[in-house]
Amino acid sequence: MADREAFLARVRAAQPAHEPLPEVPLFEAPPGDLRERFCAALKLMGGGEVEVRAADDVRALILRRFGSEARIASATPEVQGTRDFNAATKPASLEDVDVGVVRARFGVAETGSVWLSEREYVVNALGYIVQHLVVLLDPARLVAGLQDAYRREDFRGARYAALVTGPSATADIEGVLIQGAQGVRSLTVVWLPPS
Repeated sequence: MADREAFLARVRAAQPAHEPLPEVPLFEAPPGDLRERFCAALKLMGGGEVEVRAADDVRALILRRFGSEARIASATPEVQGTRDFNAATKPASLEDVDVGVVRARFGVAETGSVWLSEREYVVNALGYIVQHLVVLLDPARLVAGLQDAYRREDFRGARYAALVTGPSATADIEGVLIQGAQGVRSLTVVWLPPS
């Protein structure tokens, strides 16, 4: 144990001095409606979007789209899952989950991305190991571009965060686009203000 502590002490002592992060310039956003821009970018990246009136409609949407036997892990109290899910859930136990449900903190119109951190995922594997990801997003929580996202306090305060845009995809092999190759097969943004 002493060797470990000594090693860590040497690593800490060798750290460079803290440097403030550079100031990110704020570019002028293109004209137009943020939601329209978000939807166009999301669609371009293979994602989908739908608007619902209430959280109960989300569960109905999932059952309609993925079947009544769909295994659902929900990281939001707004949508009931079919299995227990909390911070103590082992990531590997999500291997058979069909649908993960999470609420994004905000969306980025420029890229059609949703921002998710360890707080939204609860268990980070939720965003990658499930087959389909359903993301609840408040339409009032859109920012114009990535430079706006970087200025947000929640962005700077997260230990882990991901800007997720559409399903996992690759076109490495013979230039053929394969969706769901290394992660979720589909990503659906559901427009729903918090209750």
